[in-house]
This record gives sequence, C-alpha cells and structure tokens, in this order.
Amino acid sequence: MYAVLVTGGKQYRVMQGETLRVEKLDAEAGSEITFDDILMLGDGEGVKVGDALKGATVTAKVVGHGRAEKVRIVKFRRRKHHRKQMGHRQHYTEIQITGIAGGSK
Repeated sequence: MYAVLVTGGKQYRVMQGETLRVEKLDAEAGSEITFDDILMLGDGEGVKVGDALKGATVTAKVVGHGRAEKVRIVKFRRRKHHRKQMGHRQHYTEIQITGIAGGSK
C-alpha cells in the first residue's frame, strides 16, 4: 500500500518502512508525527481519492534533522565586470514511515 501526502508545499509518494527527507518540521528526533493531508491511497486493487480519504493518515517517526548539500548560485554579466556568488543549504527533517491508515469506504 502507498500514499501520496503533502508537507512543506511538496508531494511525496510513500510506502511503509520508507525513509525520506522532507522540509524541516518542528518535532524532536525520535518523536512520532501524523500527516493528515493525504491526496491518494493506492494498493494492488486500485486507488482512493477525494471523499474516500476522510480520516486517512500517515504516521512517521522522526529520525533526525540536518542540512542538505550546498547549492552554489552564480550571477554573471558578460563584458560588464560583474560577478556575484552565493550559496544556500536547505534544512531538512529525515522521517521513516511507520504506518498508513486508510479512510472511509
């Protein structure tokens, strides 16, 4: 069984036991969190969307927090003696999916 959930403005397709990195969440490492914003549930027989998902949840355990690799930003204008460099490291939360509970039928 898999689910499509929304967190941090992004959509993720998750399965039980999977580990993934999402936008930083305010939760301590080792705590349990629940996602209520589920867009789709799927299994071998079909998919559920819309009103069939009322009450559907995905639970996950927070593994830890961190920062991603540095992304370099370079702005350059040719023949103008102009060059600007910046960098950015995005914060993330690593979670492990512990359960997917289906909604009403």
